[in-house]
Amino acid sequence: MRLVGLTGGIASGKSTVSNLFRDSGVPVVDADVIARDVVQKGTRGWKKIVKAFGNDILLESGEINRALLGQIVFSDPSKRQLLNRLLAPHISYSIVWEIAKLWMKGCKVIILDIPLLFETKMDRWTNPIIVLWVDPKVQIERLISRDGCSEGQAQNRINAQLALDWKKSEADIVIDNSGSLDDTKQQFQEVLMKVSEPLTWKERLRSRDGLISVVVFTAVGVLLAQKNLL
Repeated sequence: MRLVGLTGGIASGKSTVSNLFRDSGVPVVDADVIARDVVQKGTRGWKKIVKAFGNDILLESGEINRALLGQIVFSDPSKRQLLNRLLAPHISYSIVWEIAKLWMKGCKVIILDIPLLFETKMDRWTNPIIVLWVDPKVQIERLISRDGCSEGQAQNRINAQLALDWKKSEADIVIDNSGSLDDTKQQFQEVLMKVSEPLTWKERLRSRDGLISVVVFTAVGVLLAQKNLL
């Protein structure tokens, strides 16, 4: 089984490439989707956030006001770190569980779409690592257009993440998403061929080590969940 890391920066185009993988029949574990699931009303993640940030963080429906929470954590590094500490165990466990289910189904290639791939040290499980890179000016323009935020707010969100150029330097494969969708699709086809190739012996060994980590992590997570510790 090959675990492929897919990461980048905010508004770098990860969703576009994730969808291209899905359309090609390659399963994707999306950390952003999981992050939304673990804070749904009534979950342990939801309870932790309400306890830490107060009831003002809730909508009338009782769900987390994600826009407000985003404004808070992107403007205050200490609160962003607190949020990450609160949710990291739940997100990590859910990601590992999704990997385990796909492995049991016999999937040969799994894409891990994780914005904080390097920050959470999950890059150690993956090979190759694909980084979506985009020109800084284009990144800001796309973020402003997508979220309707100011240029200052967009820059704050970008600065809250590891530098995209650093991630690019750590990548095995770089997709430059600064141009048109057709340009990205052309690069994607080359990447798809590469990740679909048979594993080398070195990759098999790394894959085996990663799989062992997944199995152990999942087993520990199940035990913790049974004890209501997660």
